[in-house]
Amino acid sequence: MKVETNIELRELNKSNYRDILKLKVTDNQTGFVASNAISLAQALFHPQAWYRGIYNGDTAVGFVMLELDTEKPEYYLWRYMIDENFQGKGFGFKAMELVIEYVRRLPDSVEFFLSYVPDEGNPKGFYEKLGFLDTGEIEEGELIMKLDFK
Repeated sequence: MKVETNIELRELNKSNYRDILKLKVTDNQTGFVASNAISLAQALFHPQAWYRGIYNGDTAVGFVMLELDTEKPEYYLWRYMIDENFQGKGFGFKAMELVIEYVRRLPDSVEFFLSYVPDEGNPKGFYEKLGFLDTGEIEEGELIMKLDFK
């Protein structure tokens, strides 16, 4: 069933961060992405971290965190998750389209990287539908994909 979507990437603050902390992936996906609490803690100590809550209207449905190094420039999808109750409804795809558009507009942006754990149930197919391709590189056991903007 297609659900009406009004997806936006929303800055987190003291009034909405708890919405993001409540989100979780399915049990069989926990090995693919860190919890949002860990991600937010890491963001505090990494000045290159850019993070947003993924909202459908007033409902938090996911979380995204990028590593943005504008000096190199290198842009990397660090964390991405859609809550287990909102998967399969098009929210994740629409949100990633917004993320990709954001990265495409960053200074000197020519490519966008991500990585995934190559275990059963991984999101490779999802990212391929968005145009990402395997690079053949492996980092810390994760396979690297790239979206080329050239």
